[in-house]
Amino acid sequence: MKRFLLFFGMSVLVSIASNQGFAQIANRITKVVIDAGHGGKDPGALGKQSKEKDIALAVALKTGKYIEDSLEGVQVVFTRKTDVFIELHKRAQLANECGADVFISIHCNSSKAIQAKGTETYVMGLHKTTENLDVAKTENAAIFFEDDYKQQYEGFDPNADEDYILLSMFQSASIDQSINLSSIVQDNLTTDAVMRDRGVKQAGFWVLFKTTMPGILIELGFISNPEEEKFLLSESGQNSLAAAIYKALRKFKSEFEEYNKDLKPVEITKVEKEIELKVFYRVQFASYKKVKSVDFNKFRGVPAIKMYEHDGYYKYTAGNESTIEKAREIKSELEKKGFGDTFIVAFLDEKRISLDEAQRLTENKNQ
Repeated sequence: MKRFLLFFGMSVLVSIASNQGFAQIANRITKVVIDAGHGGKDPGALGKQSKEKDIALAVALKTGKYIEDSLEGVQVVFTRKTDVFIELHKRAQLANECGADVFISIHCNSSKAIQAKGTETYVMGLHKTTENLDVAKTENAAIFFEDDYKQQYEGFDPNADEDYILLSMFQSASIDQSINLSSIVQDNLTTDAVMRDRGVKQAGFWVLFKTTMPGILIELGFISNPEEEKFLLSESGQNSLAAAIYKALRKFKSEFEEYNKDLKPVEITKVEKEIELKVFYRVQFASYKKVKSVDFNKFRGVPAIKMYEHDGYYKYTAGNESTIEKAREIKSELEKKGFGDTFIVAFLDEKRISLDEAQRLTENKNQ
């Protein structure tokens, strides 16, 4: 847990720097990754007659077929097409490396309360209920099926509540698009597939955390509910669920491309991409040995709180400014509130850098 946030920031920079140049089509959706949750030795949730991995795969394949047959110019990439185990990090890696425009992960829900039913769609973010956190823990527990998960996930523990606070502090640059897509999917599943609407929710899913494009995770329904399990297992039920997801993607694609129709495709080189990395200035105002929630009582009234780990401490900052002058204003306000030991720190995306390097990068970008 102590290292995985630093690892994330470093891995983003490394993956960007390794690209020698690529075409970025900013105004079109041409490639979609469909991810069937679990698989192989990881069965996922278990119903009386079914396994989550099987239903997820069936609906994923049907969804992909609808897209391939009816959405011209859109390529579908599956994380798996058979009953095989694919590591969580490899699912995200596949989506990133193939240049996907959208990532859709398909799952089934389960509950000790057999009357629980309905569909819900998730985006990456901070859970607001214990129930949302439990769903994320269940899906992230897939990493325990991996032989080297302690090294691969840099200390992330799917069972540790505090790790989800850390995980959710990284908001994807595509969060607005992810929320829009999830809302359309949720509407279609509840109307076309006639599922009970459990809403659009946020939680910390590793597979969404590591993908760099708009991404959602769908919990189709509860296989712990006998009535819903029967529907999820049926050919007609799977067809209606897949069709609803396909129609949602079609609508999202249409709205996205209409909104961005005036944007021109650009070729971004390695150097230009590095310049696109943004420098932000923040004011560090607190440091603790243990993680504190952003609603910690001592943090009240502090704007735009973020946290990073360094030298065994969890350090908290305020603001996220594009200029050092604005950061100085925040520093002054914090001092008025009684925060005595404050200072300005700079970040290149989520990696802390020196103020001198930040100023140099800012000047180069302006030139």
